[in-house]
Amino acid sequence: MTNTLSKSVLILGANSDVAKQCILQYLAKGFSVIAASRNLKSLENFSNENHLDQSKIEIKYFDATDFSSHQMFYDELLIKPNTVIYSAGFLVENQKALKSFDGTFEMMKTNYIGAVSILNIIAIDINNNNLERIIGLSSLSGVRGRKSNFVYGSTKSAFTTYLAGLRQELSLRKIKVTVFVLGYIRSKINEGLQLNESLMMEPDYVAKQIVNAGNSFTIVPNFKWKIIYWVLKLSPEFLVAKLP
Repeated sequence: MTNTLSKSVLILGANSDVAKQCILQYLAKGFSVIAASRNLKSLENFSNENHLDQSKIEIKYFDATDFSSHQMFYDELLIKPNTVIYSAGFLVENQKALKSFDGTFEMMKTNYIGAVSILNIIAIDINNNNLERIIGLSSLSGVRGRKSNFVYGSTKSAFTTYLAGLRQELSLRKIKVTVFVLGYIRSKINEGLQLNESLMMEPDYVAKQIVNAGNSFTIVPNFKWKIIYWVLKLSPEFLVAKLP
């Protein structure tokens, strides 16, 4: 990237549908983008198909589950970011996760452990005076434990709790930390699942909320999902136990 005067955003897990829309919208706002993912070919194709300005986007290899590589990945960033988004995610259906720990462990590594590994490295870099904001993408599945998705939900709940503490840790440096608690999105991760169509959000809509996030810690896009969020938060356990 040649323009070092504009602000930069580092998107970790940049191959998701929401992350790709974030790339487009951050570029439109004048940011430089570091798009990091294991699937470099997909990002390169996306960049070419959308005729993105190559001086404003850098595509880098990042594996959320390869914890030992995270420090080197961060050290090699020529420009330390103003904004960091953790968008990496992995989902295994609950019954499959119960029967095979491999799927459970992959969700843990991608959704939580990998996030903590890289975000800790970024957070403790007191020499990065650019850092203004860290954003994590979590899920309504992590609000309360429910029998249909509690394995996946537990990884998202842990991530949300981590971000809450990180917000407190970074407050003295005036670095904002935000968690997006997301419902159903029309995206690759949800392909093949039987989901309520009326509750589906489009990736570009979610990306717009992320790129224009305010100062709140918890943001739940879409008024329907806000209602569901508060119902889950406030319902007594005996009612939550009756949910799917």
